[in-house]
Amino acid sequence: MTVLSLDYPDPSLFGHDPWWLILGKALAVFVFLILTPLIAILAERKVMARMQMRIGPNRVGPGGMLQSLADGVKLALKEGITPKGVDKPIYLLAPIIAAVPAFMAFAVIPFGPEVSILGHRTALQLTDLPVAVLYVLAVTSVGVYGIILAGWASGSTYPLLGGLRSTAQVISYEIAMALSFAAVFLHAGTMSTSGIVAAQDRIWYVFLLLPSFLIYVTSMVGETNRAPFDLPEAEGELVGGFHTEYSSLKFAMFMLAEYVNMVTVSALATTLFLGGWHAPWPFNMWEGANTGWLPVLWFTLKVWGFLFVFIWLRGTLPRLRYDQFMNMGWKILIPVSLVWIMIVATVRAFRNDGYDFWPVALVTAGVTLGLVVLAMLWARLRRSRTRASGEAAQSHTGGDTPAARPFDPMAGGFPVPPMPGQRTPVPPRTPVAVGRSAGSARTNKEDSDV
Repeated sequence: MTVLSLDYPDPSLFGHDPWWLILGKALAVFVFLILTPLIAILAERKVMARMQMRIGPNRVGPGGMLQSLADGVKLALKEGITPKGVDKPIYLLAPIIAAVPAFMAFAVIPFGPEVSILGHRTALQLTDLPVAVLYVLAVTSVGVYGIILAGWASGSTYPLLGGLRSTAQVISYEIAMALSFAAVFLHAGTMSTSGIVAAQDRIWYVFLLLPSFLIYVTSMVGETNRAPFDLPEAEGELVGGFHTEYSSLKFAMFMLAEYVNMVTVSALATTLFLGGWHAPWPFNMWEGANTGWLPVLWFTLKVWGFLFVFIWLRGTLPRLRYDQFMNMGWKILIPVSLVWIMIVATVRAFRNDGYDFWPVALVTAGVTLGLVVLAMLWARLRRSRTRASGEAAQSHTGGDTPAARPFDPMAGGFPVPPMPGQRTPVPPRTPVAVGRSAGSARTNKEDSDV
């Protein structure tokens, strides 16, 4: 039988700490959010080098441990270049708007239970609200304005396209993320982060609300503009995306905002679905695993597990096409979220009426919904492959298909990329110069072979 401590934070404790304790906790959160990106950047470069059979950074410091610090100093000492045609106030304000909300969102994340600090009983959490998770959702949404304004204020085409992509991306995946939160609210009966963690003292919501967890994990990768969803800064098509015209510390602020956002969404996933600071099995069978300062270790390990997933995805998956990315958000994540919310609400109603089968019902419904979605995706993939093979066969026989019809990328005056199934015409070969002798042609061929 699992023995757990009942030493949960009392909501009445928040707001009554002495000023020096509030300042100390705020400083601890800030230092944690500054140091974690430095370590995460180094870990990302090391792990991806290992995945790609490379060495990675190994020159600065022992084993390359000071590489992130050296990169930060290098960015700070670089000359800050401001292009001539920018909207200067907004151009300078955009990196700050992108970075500050990432720090603000961590104010309601619980690190651990109540502890005693210099004789004062306090929770390892800066503050809590009755609508704490909605506060995180609102603050992280404000951070995206930094990306949008950076693209608009740069006065350049490609940053503007990156800002527009970011707008559509946030609208699409913010809805799916909010719907995954709604299932947690319904089941836990509270929007307080400390209350949600307390409700997972016996079983984590990753098991009871598996579809919500999968939807949130997908949405959080899209929200942080990380591969394979890093379309606002796609180097292959947008040069560098929304931060093309930024340099020095202004560029460093965007990099810091990206990694702090990764830590924030990972901490929120830990809080909502992995039991927060609760110890994992089998450590939770020890009575002291969830008391004192030890829960901070469990919380940090879970956050780093999500950070490793971010790195893993970047080193494994290629960037999605923009239409694939938007289809996933609007046609898969949002409809599945709505269906799952209805299921969770129904189970919650039976639970309120005193029925005891609700855990089995939730797990069964979650697994069934996941299998149905996988079957639909598999059927859609097979249909697309069959259609592509049919179009290819008809194009060889001269049929009227998008692949067979000629495609002119400059027909409307702008260079337009081909749609799926369309191909740009192959340019004709350069004819061989008239008068070339057979001997010279043979000599050229022999030279090329050599």
